[in-house]
Amino acid sequence: MLLVAVRALILYTLLVIVLRLMGKRQVGQMQPFELVIAIVLAELAVIPMSDTGIPLSNGLIGILVLLAAERFLSLISLHSEKVRALICGTPTILIENGKPVPETMQKQRINMNDLLEKLRGKEYPNLSDVAYAILETNGTLSIIPKEINQSGSQPQLPITLIIDGNVNLRNLKQANMSLEQLVAAAREQQINDLGEVFFAQLTTRGQLDFYRK
Repeated sequence: MLLVAVRALILYTLLVIVLRLMGKRQVGQMQPFELVIAIVLAELAVIPMSDTGIPLSNGLIGILVLLAAERFLSLISLHSEKVRALICGTPTILIENGKPVPETMQKQRINMNDLLEKLRGKEYPNLSDVAYAILETNGTLSIIPKEINQSGSQPQLPITLIIDGNVNLRNLKQANMSLEQLVAAAREQQINDLGEVFFAQLTTRGQLDFYRK
C-alpha cells in the first residue's frame, strides 16, 4: 500500500507540473489536440499508479513525451497561421448578417434548436438580436449583437488582416480591400512596413486598427 501511495504522489506531482506548463486554459477552452493530450495524460498516470507490476518509468516517460509534443505543437501553431488552422481548425459563422447559415450549421452538425439553446446561454433569447454568431475552434459560441454602434448602424464581421507581420490575402479579399489600400491605410498611421505590424483588423465598425510589434 505504501508503494502505491508513493507512486501516486510522484505521478500526481508530475501531472500538476505538466498541466501547469501547458497553461491555464479550462477544459472547455482547450483546442482539440490539447484536450486529447490531457485525456491521454490521465490514462498514462492511472495505469502505473494502480498496477505496481508496471514500471513507474513507463508512465513518467509517456507523460514527458506528451508534454514535449504539446509544447512543440503549441510553438509551431503560435508562429504559423496555416499550421494553426490545420491543427486547431478555423472559426465557423453560424449566423451572418442576422440570418442563420444552414450550410455551415449542417457541416458542424448543429440544428436550429441547438443554436437557439446556445444563444439563450449567451443571454440572447431572440435570433433577431444577433448580427453574427461564430463557432470558435474550441467549441464556444461568440456573439456580435445588432446595433452595437451608438449611431444605430449594424455591425459588420470583424476580419483579421495581419498577424505577426503576415498579411492574410484571403481575408483581405473578403474585406474587399487590395494590398495597396492596406499599405496606404498603414502609412496613414505612420507604419511604412507591414512587417512591423503585430496585428491588424477590420473592426465591426468598419475601421482599420493596427498594432505594432
